[in-house]
Order: sequence, then structure tokens, then C-alpha cells
Amino acid sequence: MQHREFTAAGSGGIDLYAQAWLPGVAPRAVIVVSHGLAEHGGRYETLAGELVQRGYAVYAVDHRGHGRSSGPRANIERFAHLVADFCAFTDRCAGEHPATPVFMLGHSMGGAVAFASALRLQHRLRGLILSAPALATDQPVPRLQEAFVRLLSVVAPGTGALTLPPDAVSRDPSVVARYAADPLVHHKAIPARTLVELLGAMQGFPASASSLRVPTLVLHGTADRLVPLAANRRIYQAFDARDCVVKLYDGLYHEVFNEP
Repeated sequence: MQHREFTAAGSGGIDLYAQAWLPGVAPRAVIVVSHGLAEHGGRYETLAGELVQRGYAVYAVDHRGHGRSSGPRANIERFAHLVADFCAFTDRCAGEHPATPVFMLGHSMGGAVAFASALRLQHRLRGLILSAPALATDQPVPRLQEAFVRLLSVVAPGTGALTLPPDAVSRDPSVVARYAADPLVHHKAIPARTLVELLGAMQGFPASASSLRVPTLVLHGTADRLVPLAANRRIYQAFDARDCVVKLYDGLYHEVFNEP
């Protein structure tokens, strides 16, 4: 397996750290990974290794404010920036392998980014893979609290507003321990600006779901506490049933690729 590190251009001139894991021969397909909130693309190295063994080329970018990329920590600034970044990155990866099928793989927040990006690049993609995508929430935010967070996102966008519990990512204690000790994972509270931008994007996803024409595979653990399955059921049902498979894993937590 060949491993390559490089810099990709982000919207507004920001530098994004990227990696590629490549087979020794021409790949059967290209898979472009969009990681979740507060983490980074390097956490998909094991998955990439499995895919490379099967002949796939895997690319991953650290979203702005995440991992080794530039920007305020875990502050995405605008959800539209993430989508623009990922679309441009996917185009670049596809350009390195002309005439090779291209798939997007997005997890959690990265699933939301991949979903929104796939709507733009339907002509280029062979398929879309979503792992516990953050497409909706089943926990209505009280109006006063929502107004306060929105105010913070304007006057103090970096103010922490939500903490993610490490033990919710996987049932495997070793995965949780590595996550908690990873210096490239953002362990502090998620900035208010990021939460407001994600919630805003989620409001438009139900209306967009029926517009997706790319064959889609959804993977979701039924015991996911970070992106509860119940929140996404309505959107999954809106996907074109002819081109969408929803695979549920009984009792699994948020990161289905990192479960025992």
C-alpha cells in the first residue's frame, strides 16, 4: 500500500491537509472520505487499508479547523465552506484517476457534507456511502437556548456549546481510549458557530433527500447516541428506494467501522 500526504486548497484560500492510500495497481474505484465532527481523516487509516487490499484507492481530507488543516479548532465557519472544500477535493481526486468510478464516503457530520456534495456532483459519482450521517436531530432545542447559541455564533463564534462523550463512539474500549488520547481530535466543547451551521444545514436536508439520484448505501448502528437512528428515519425513507440500501447494525454505536 502506498501512502501519500499533500495539501489541498480550501475555500477562501485555506490550506487543507489530505492523505491518500493507494494500491500498487490501477484502482478499481476511488473512495473519497469525509470525516466526522471533531475528528480527522487519519482515523480512517485502518478502513483505508482494508479497502486498498480490495483494490480501491482511498483519499481523505481534514476538514477546515480539524486535524492538521488550517482554521480555528472545530470551527467550520460556514457549512457551505465544507461542501465547497469537499466538492473541490473530490474533483481533484477524480482527476488523478480518469475514467475510474468515484464514490464518496461520509461519516456523521462528514455524512452531511458528503450528502450535500453528492447533490452537486451527481454527474461524477458512481455511489454514495453514508455512515451515521448527521442529517437531522430528534432533540428540539428550546427557543431561548437556540437564540442564545445563535447569538454566540455571531458575537463569539468560538465559544464552546456542546461536548461529545468519547464513550459514545464505539463499544470497543481500545477505540475509545485511542480517541480520547488522540491529539488531533478536538476534545473541548464544539464551537457555537459550528453547531448553528450544522443545525441550519439539517433544516434543508429533508426537502433535498428525494433529489438524490446517486446509488446510496446507509450504515447506521441502532444504539447510536450521537446521531440517533430515529432522527434520520424520515430522510432515509425519502431516498429513492430503487437506489438506496439502509443497513442497520443492531446494538452498534456511532462508528460502525470501529466496532468489535
